[in-house]
Amino acid sequence: MLASVVFAQTPAKRPIKIDDMHAFHDVRDVQISPDGKWVAYSVSSVDVADDKSDTDIWMASWDGQQQVRITSSPENENAPRWSPDGRYLSFLSSRPGKARGNQVWLLDRTGGEAQQFTDVKGRLSSYDWSPDSKRLLLVMADRDPGEPDEPGAGGRGGAGANAPAPKPIVIDRYKFKQDVVGYLTQRPSRLYLYDVATKKAEALTAETIEAASPTWSPDGRSIAFLGKEGKDADRYNTWNVYVMEARAGAAPRQITHYDGLHSSASRGRAEWSPDGTRLVYLQSSGSQQNAYNMNRIAVAPVAGGAPAILAEKLDRGAAGPRFTRDGASIRFLVADDRWEYPALVPANGGEVRRMLQGPGVISSVDEGRDGRVAVLAGSDTTHPEIHALENGELRPLTHHNDKLMAELKLGAAEEFSCKAKDGNEVHGLLTKPPDFEAGRKYPTLLRIHGGPNGQDAHAFNFERQLFAANGYVVVNVNYRGSSGRGEKYQVAISADWGNKEVLDLQAAMDYVVSIGLADPGRLGVGGWSYGGILTDAIIAKDHRFKAATSGAGTAFPLGLYGVDQYIVQYDEEIGAPWKVGLDPWIRISYGFLHADQISTPTLFMGGEKDFNVPLVGGEQMYQALSSLGVPTQLVVYPNSNHGITRPSYQKDRMERYLAWYAKYLKPPAAPTTTPAAQ
Repeated sequence: MLASVVFAQTPAKRPIKIDDMHAFHDVRDVQISPDGKWVAYSVSSVDVADDKSDTDIWMASWDGQQQVRITSSPENENAPRWSPDGRYLSFLSSRPGKARGNQVWLLDRTGGEAQQFTDVKGRLSSYDWSPDSKRLLLVMADRDPGEPDEPGAGGRGGAGANAPAPKPIVIDRYKFKQDVVGYLTQRPSRLYLYDVATKKAEALTAETIEAASPTWSPDGRSIAFLGKEGKDADRYNTWNVYVMEARAGAAPRQITHYDGLHSSASRGRAEWSPDGTRLVYLQSSGSQQNAYNMNRIAVAPVAGGAPAILAEKLDRGAAGPRFTRDGASIRFLVADDRWEYPALVPANGGEVRRMLQGPGVISSVDEGRDGRVAVLAGSDTTHPEIHALENGELRPLTHHNDKLMAELKLGAAEEFSCKAKDGNEVHGLLTKPPDFEAGRKYPTLLRIHGGPNGQDAHAFNFERQLFAANGYVVVNVNYRGSSGRGEKYQVAISADWGNKEVLDLQAAMDYVVSIGLADPGRLGVGGWSYGGILTDAIIAKDHRFKAATSGAGTAFPLGLYGVDQYIVQYDEEIGAPWKVGLDPWIRISYGFLHADQISTPTLFMGGEKDFNVPLVGGEQMYQALSSLGVPTQLVVYPNSNHGITRPSYQKDRMERYLAWYAKYLKPPAAPTTTPAAQ
């Protein structure tokens, strides 16, 4: 008798599909517990049925054996923070309670349900525990006078047929609008002290200074924060570092003195040294180049004195600087040519040392009291998860996306470099279809990142993989203006938009055609935000693209002066048209003013309530191409801001991308005919 043996087989992997888009879990906000045994974090998931996302708080054990869901309400919970004494795990949520809007909620680690802790009426945006766990430091703005105290009470939005008419919006600020926030009529954010025992809040800062990103001194006696004040604060957007005693009535003392014309303190946290004598923060090169600033690490003495710049030889952007527990070094993140990694620099100056080798992106770091380090890490083929960083190696602590990732057959990502016509060296990434065949020419998409101050890096990107799974080679280019290549590279496009970037993008497409990878007759292009701006620019100059998608872009910046949120950048970088004349504005409006040179069928998209790059930018280009008889379409997402957040709209956008590109880059094969019988 023959014995039959059944071998277990690994299920065949499959290409990624659109429905996978909302199956991923977004892990964020790494927070190590005081005893070092747990890591708290947030996880965002999509509820497809309700067409919304939901964020909950989770914990993972340091040994990686346990993942515990802490909250499960239909409302969002985020910003998990441990009380220093280890008794509470707190978070922010707008779940129903005694007061509307975001409030701090507490989970007692001895057990029980979360309880609403604060009961404040202002717009609470962030909070921080005092070292002795007896007070909270709140960042809060007064509510807009036109907003009702209770939901459904009328106000600007109205509520029902019998609601009172919305109140007029009265504007008296120079910069008067911001995406998501809307019209800026509310007073600036202030700092408040909230006493844990009495549950009373006291204002720390006056209404005359806008405060953000506060941190406690190690002894709990003082607070450092970023602030801006004065009649020109809105014009220059200059933030300085301040220190004040942690008591009501104390006067803030300004530590840095940037005037907004030469240098400025970049938004971020000023972090204390363990002995409380120094502060580390990010310093940028000035308001004129604000859109392209490369942040550097600065250390200033709390007692006063000139700041010192660390890692001066490192011509790369820094983020999240923080003293190590022993105060000897400063740990920070480096954005470096298609990847991001943690590094250390001696607190008194010296050489930079990388903490981790290999491609990938580390986007968040936290260090525990005993020196344990947890990071959020991802790569081209791994979705970001929390890892322990030990001896230069990563050990996974969370596994929220492992099951889905194990099912997927992904396209390989490769680095490439080439030369632009003016000699610039261009770097980028190629993502190939999962079933790539060498020697075959593929329809190819040039997908342009936004910013422009950002980069395409070795991080998991759903869009890239979806296009690759649908048979496209995807080209991502870190054109001039992108981060990761040094300060000179970033500022190269200042006041010269749509010029050098286009040369870099064209060079990349020349390259993929020259190596026989891209089918020159089936090239597409597209992007969102600054990627949409560059799409409009390149299709006016390069006629080889057979399809384009331009999202939340503009080709006529002069038409957006005073309409979008970039008035400070326009004034500082370009100059008001009545001061500098129209020449620079005409130069950067090439796409719209030369729309008659566009022959590429183009899909324009945008959010109805986008205050970042308003919909009018896409409407103008849609109308221009319609007038010229070029195939075009305009898609407007109702009640949406610059970032399309409604899950059904996100899916709709991807479906429209695929349909538009397929229509022009994948024409149906000619039908096969059989000769008629004679």
